[in-house]
Amino acid sequence: MAISIPSRQLFIDGEWREPVLKKRIPIVNPATEETIGSIPAATAEDVELAVDAARKALARNKGKDWASASGALRAKYLRAIAAKITERKSELAKLETIDCGKPLDEAAWDIDDVAGCFDYYADLAEGLDAKQKAPVSVPMDTFKSHVLKEPIGVVGLITPWNYPLLMAAWKVAPALAAGCAAILKPSELASVTCLELGSICKDVGLPSGILNILTGFGPEAGAPLASHPHVDKIAFTGSCATGSKIMTAAAQLVKPVTMELGGKSPIVVFDDVDLDKAAEWTIFGCFWTNGQICSATSRLLVHENIADEFLDRLVKWCQNIKISDPLEEGCRLGPVVSAGQYEKVLNFVSTAEREGAKILFGGVRPKHLKKGYFVEPAIVTNVTTSMQLWREEVFGPVLCVKTFSSEDEAIELANDTIYGLGAAVISNDLERCERVTKALQAGIVWVNCSQPCFTQAPWGGNKRSGFGRELGEWGLDNYLTVKQVTEYVSNEPWGWYKSPSKL
Repeated sequence: MAISIPSRQLFIDGEWREPVLKKRIPIVNPATEETIGSIPAATAEDVELAVDAARKALARNKGKDWASASGALRAKYLRAIAAKITERKSELAKLETIDCGKPLDEAAWDIDDVAGCFDYYADLAEGLDAKQKAPVSVPMDTFKSHVLKEPIGVVGLITPWNYPLLMAAWKVAPALAAGCAAILKPSELASVTCLELGSICKDVGLPSGILNILTGFGPEAGAPLASHPHVDKIAFTGSCATGSKIMTAAAQLVKPVTMELGGKSPIVVFDDVDLDKAAEWTIFGCFWTNGQICSATSRLLVHENIADEFLDRLVKWCQNIKISDPLEEGCRLGPVVSAGQYEKVLNFVSTAEREGAKILFGGVRPKHLKKGYFVEPAIVTNVTTSMQLWREEVFGPVLCVKTFSSEDEAIELANDTIYGLGAAVISNDLERCERVTKALQAGIVWVNCSQPCFTQAPWGGNKRSGFGRELGEWGLDNYLTVKQVTEYVSNEPWGWYKSPSKL
């Protein structure tokens, strides 16, 4: 199933442009460790060009071309992008797979979600027109007040490598729907499909400068974007360490940010469950996307009454996972994204073992795969709350396990983390599920499942998992400012000061 990587440049002002310093970054297929192409490496000089193009695009024709155009006009472009993505689904899914290593079936699902995201925000863009001049009730009949929602301006969008095109869509679609101009900086580890989004925007005639795409390293391209005085907002998905640096840079300019950061999410399994159903959701919640999910429910808390039997079932389910080249039919676990990530995952497993944990299953290279960054899904037991594996995000297929004896203990253990992105509870007692849901300190709680995500529902975390919400109407609000307009409607003078004409 040969597929070639398109050779692209940076996408700036509606055109392909070679980086000013002419640097490129090799693309390595994580399943084969072979170099299969390259992407352009943007630097501060290219950021300047992209920001300038974005600002000019917003100002063009006094804003009538985009920022102050009707939402219905912007919706037409968003729907055209969605249609083109659907048209190119097979190609885009394969590119995603060889670039980041996720199984082809998952990549195809992602591309469907990308198209759905653009369609959804097209609908919300149209809805904005009807919501303009929404009246505000005020207690004085001499005044009338209403609200305008306006685009925040030029936005920098910095996205990760685990869902390259989908995470880009989560930001690009609402930003464009709101009337912003955007500069997308995807991860240097997986940028191929994001560059293809530039090709799609060119094909559908998106006005030049409205979306600019800069691939490159974080310090060389992301940092100057975050600190640029003419970028009005940064939206970031990635690690806590990088998020903190972006916040620091943005703070110097009092620039708003939204942050979707790391996680160490719990999945709580009570003793009244169907063991096989619970086992499948448990492995899906941690090993989906090769374990590289910010919301992965990677801390299993299982009731002590069923722990031994449940772990036995988990091992059997894991033995049945097809680990292979992600392009192979039926693959359910591919390689992690890079050599660096591969070493990091193996180091987490070896550190856990050194600290006294037991590797119940996996955590090593599969015997049948001699090349590629493959790691058998790991189940690690005898974990204590002081261990690195309990505390830190792995971003790989590693599940750590603790038992509990009571609901209160389960909640205490679940909340024993600096993170607060996702959490799951599995029980046939729905009243218990409701109690636990309320007690869990997380932005997202799944009941009798793990990881479902819908464009219509808010996504984001608490504590060090970040702040702000993406998706749904909340995602659109990220890119809008609210303007209060109040009019004095009385024919009478205000009368606060003594009028000179009456002296």
